[in-house]
Amino acid sequence: MPPIKLDPIDLRILDAIQREGRITKLKLAERVGLSPTPCWNRLKRLEEAGIVTGYHARIAWRLVAPQTGVIVEITLGQHRQADFDRFEKVVREAREVVACWSVGGGVDYVLKIAAADIDAYQRLIDGWLEREIGIARYFTYIVTRTVKEAEG
Repeated sequence: MPPIKLDPIDLRILDAIQREGRITKLKLAERVGLSPTPCWNRLKRLEEAGIVTGYHARIAWRLVAPQTGVIVEITLGQHRQADFDRFEKVVREAREVVACWSVGGGVDYVLKIAAADIDAYQRLIDGWLEREIGIARYFTYIVTRTVKEAEG
């Protein structure tokens, strides 16, 4: 499917809903300079095209329960499709993994993990190593402070 052409109004709609997902139809229309019905039709078109994939709440989990943020670089020992598939299946099933990116360069994956504490994180990694899901090496970075975090 060819990419959808976006004009400045579409871009203003995307910017507004990305910043404020709970914006009312009327406020959105006012922000982008359209009347409500054409604005709503444009938003529906963006959703149907798969550009807008959902509306989410950003939750301050640290206020709900203590947690430690961890960034992990993982390199697999083998690079066959079955190795990638096996690793990705395990990652998708792990509730602690809040994001995983397959990357080019010196490592295969970068993961963002939210664990109860360092011990819980290490138990997760140890479990993966015991399951022999193909991890050759991993590098752990503990998040000490969030400077900026946005969806996208």
